[in-house]
Amino acid sequence: MIITSVEAYLLSFPMPEVIHMPFWGGVRRILKRDAMLIKINTDVGLAGYAPGPAHERAREEINSVIRQFLMGRNPLRWRSFAFAGDLELEKTYHAVEIALMDIQGKYEECAISELLGGRKRNQIKLYGSAGMYMPPEKYAEEAAAIQSMGFPAYKMRPALGPEEDLRTVELMRKNTGPDFGLMIDAHTWWRMGALDYTPDTVTNLAAEMARYNPFWLEEPMPPDDHGDYAELTAKKILPIASGEHEQTLEGFYDLIDRRAVDYVQADVCCQGGFDMGANIFKATQKAGLKFAFHCWGTMLEVLASAQLGICWPEEVVEWLEYPCYSAQNRAGMYPFPLSDEILVDPLNINNGYLEISDLPGLGISINESIINKYPFIPGPWSFFDQKSPRQTIAVTGDHSIKWISQNK
Repeated sequence: MIITSVEAYLLSFPMPEVIHMPFWGGVRRILKRDAMLIKINTDVGLAGYAPGPAHERAREEINSVIRQFLMGRNPLRWRSFAFAGDLELEKTYHAVEIALMDIQGKYEECAISELLGGRKRNQIKLYGSAGMYMPPEKYAEEAAAIQSMGFPAYKMRPALGPEEDLRTVELMRKNTGPDFGLMIDAHTWWRMGALDYTPDTVTNLAAEMARYNPFWLEEPMPPDDHGDYAELTAKKILPIASGEHEQTLEGFYDLIDRRAVDYVQADVCCQGGFDMGANIFKATQKAGLKFAFHCWGTMLEVLASAQLGICWPEEVVEWLEYPCYSAQNRAGMYPFPLSDEILVDPLNINNGYLEISDLPGLGISINESIINKYPFIPGPWSFFDQKSPRQTIAVTGDHSIKWISQNK
């Protein structure tokens, strides 16, 4: 068996209207959402699929350098391939590896999880992730709606100033009761320019929020400030989470060795691949910490991440992020129908857990009609228009990049 084609497809869902979300430091605009589907064909009719980094640089890397490297090789020998490149190119290659695993799983009639050391369980716990830049009452309403969908926890993104952020958490807890999980993703607190929350503000606000027992506070400071994270985590005010913006395995090791977080996070499909993910899990387990997947793409990415996660016990790999996109009669943030439509059949979710089948490969069928239905629209998918200093920050589909400045 040999590889006959390698293709990365970028896809876009344009918002029906540009979404404007005011926050304390400015306004966020969302124009579209992007996705990537990777497909590898072989001469025996087997095809492998994978989610990929949803940006143009990755597409060009796959459709040129990586394609040239893989063409004519036997995909079953992917573990012996000695691909080398710069940091970003290697991260892109590791995303493509998932498609090679999908082929091997189909050929050997086993799930990808069996190629990764064997599953320890058949399910993984999900948290419903939505909530962006709304009045406190709207967050509380959405939290209750996500709870009613059967998720055991809800993650939101506050950006209303310290007082309103605190009121938001208070109202969410009132609306959901004492036992429902609340995660606070504070990534906007360091995208406000001169209005960024100071370390003292973060510490004081975390102490106030702790009264409502959130499961964690995520990225309350710039993610590369590991020393500040270690200092905050050591105070044991409430659990702290970070990791989605780490650039290297060494960065993760430093975060873990410093005990700078309680929950280590990573988007393993786009941030370094399954081998890197396994190394992060090992270090997390050794340190007595926990891991929670960052997963902000399509349902294909959710499923691919789950195939790795179930190879570890829940006390190590506890949570998988499930992005809740809005649809008719379904709560969530903005719409992104491509996310569901990429799969022929919906994911099997039961009582807040994603059930993983033992079917070969990824265990699902891909709906390739989305390739023509959602043609790619070049350019960033979102912008932060900051008040002070006045600037525009453009956001691409590369989750490991904090932002891309684009002054206008």
